Amino acid sequence: MSDAPFYFAQFLTGLASASSLFLVASGLSLIFGVTRIVNFAHGSFYMLGAFTAYSLVNALPSGIFGFWSSVFLSALLVGLIGAMFEFVVLRRIYRAPELFQLVATFALVLIIQDAALWIWGAEDLLGPRAPGLDGAIEIFGERIPEYDLALIVAGPAVLLAVWLFLHRSRWGTLIRAATEDREMAGALGVNQSLLFTAVFFLGSFLAGLGGALQVPREAASLLMDLNVIAEAFVVVVIGGMGSIVGAFLAAVLVAELNAFGILVLPKITIVLAFIVMAVVLIVRPWGLLGKPQAGQHGAGEPEQPLRPLAGLPLVAALIVVAALVLAPAIAGDFMLVLLTDFLVAALFAASLHFIMGPGGMISFGHAVFFGLGAYGAALLVKFAGAGMIVALAVAPLCAAAAGVVVGWFCVRLSGVYLAMLTLAVAQIVWSIAFQWQDVTGGDDGIVGVWPAQWAASKAAYYYVALVLCLGGIWLLHRFTHAPFGYGLRAGRDSSLRAESIGINVHAHQWMAFVIAGGLAGVAGSVFVFSKGSIFPDELAIPRSVDGLIMVLLGGIKMLFGPIAGAAAFTFLEDIVTRLSYWRAIFGGLILLIVLAAPDGVAGGFARLTTRWRGKALQAKP
Repeated sequence: MSDAPFYFAQFLTGLASASSLFLVASGLSLIFGVTRIVNFAHGSFYMLGAFTAYSLVNALPSGIFGFWSSVFLSALLVGLIGAMFEFVVLRRIYRAPELFQLVATFALVLIIQDAALWIWGAEDLLGPRAPGLDGAIEIFGERIPEYDLALIVAGPAVLLAVWLFLHRSRWGTLIRAATEDREMAGALGVNQSLLFTAVFFLGSFLAGLGGALQVPREAASLLMDLNVIAEAFVVVVIGGMGSIVGAFLAAVLVAELNAFGILVLPKITIVLAFIVMAVVLIVRPWGLLGKPQAGQHGAGEPEQPLRPLAGLPLVAALIVVAALVLAPAIAGDFMLVLLTDFLVAALFAASLHFIMGPGGMISFGHAVFFGLGAYGAALLVKFAGAGMIVALAVAPLCAAAAGVVVGWFCVRLSGVYLAMLTLAVAQIVWSIAFQWQDVTGGDDGIVGVWPAQWAASKAAYYYVALVLCLGGIWLLHRFTHAPFGYGLRAGRDSSLRAESIGINVHAHQWMAFVIAGGLAGVAGSVFVFSKGSIFPDELAIPRSVDGLIMVLLGGIKMLFGPIAGAAAFTFLEDIVTRLSYWRAIFGGLILLIVLAAPDGVAGGFARLTTRWRGKALQAKP
């Protein structure tokens, strides 16, 4: 009985954390429910709310009025920034594939990161205590901060306010209608552009409010955005897409798991929420209070039939291959290292494109296969004494085996639920690599994994990477043009029609996961020998996001889009990372590409080629 007051205090601490998490997650749920945008920048709005509140609290007169005015004004400013981003950027690319907007939101993450660094500096900033709530109340012998108790009340109060807005106002009715069926809402005369901007404002306002309310409890830091966005996604998925009440219940569940997990299961606390999300997705894919959504794995409208390379595209591909083969004769060691990075990135992106394009299945955790291939090769060398050739041959089988297991569960889901399950799996595997010190080296990684003596020079290993990576891309091209690839596309475009003519859609999608996983493992095994080391970061969310950006920048509807995207990403990243505030510059360049070529780099090139051909034909007598 003596421990009961302590556990009760821990429970109250969890409820206080749940309030801030709910504010972020509810805004994210609203934005996704109406606009279908997977908003990676939502965590950045949370971070902006915290930093802005810190500045306003110190600038405005002290006291209760000054503090709460700072909190409200911070949330309002963040809401306006979110609405401006939707109006200036996202509104121009709504006709692009839905996931293409994800690239734009990730670019905003980079821009806001450097903007915050420039304005507030790199050090964490701890704000003042809330006036009137700076003491503690003793409950059952445990001292509970008054501010935590205020947050416990604030969460349900905001939930009630949002619920009343959604159910007792005209705008709320329109938002709920668009969440259920935005196409029908548009057909009935709803101004979708204005509605999207309003929803983005409200969602960003809630995120900024959550960040501002954290100032007395947590130091404002540049890591707040990525730390909160993963948990916010978990909450939204567990609660059910578009369900505000579900988001509140899931926020309480996740916050309490974090509060008590550190006492009971400290080693898995960092991934406990993802384990719960994975279980919920497998048992009840639409979440606790969500509704089953009609739809399939489909990526959108049926596309034109695939045709083998011919004409100008074939000539361009041959020129690129010839240039890559001749590169060691004219390029220095640094350029060969950069080209090796490009080849690895191209195969990684192409393997992801294989399940996203022809397969129509979204993955937010493709890095798990890349990382398992890299770790498999490193462990074979370090612990089994295997040579480079054996490691390069066997390691991809580890990634393919993971594809067998992960794919079996994933192909039973669709859309964002499938994506979130892959994200959960990647986080679980990352946690294992991060904490299994005896095998993976933990945060220290595995080092000293170098090529064999005959491939020790930069040029020699470049050719190893060239053969394996181009060979993997060629295999993906062959699979896509084989009957298997056409069956995969048929299942993507219309699973009912595909099944009616005898195609086993789930089997095709499952096999696609295995193929993509194995070839991503090839990229990972090539990567580890090129760098000589592997760390858990290669399994983390940012690596998966890199792959998504490459695919979407290149063009998801183009077979060679991921290669173009990998080239743009690799060389732009190398150039801008040498500059000050490189994240903002890189993010700006990504936004520029997004706005100039909403169908991707390869799609834009195809449009220019088609236009040039049309003009050439018109010029003929």
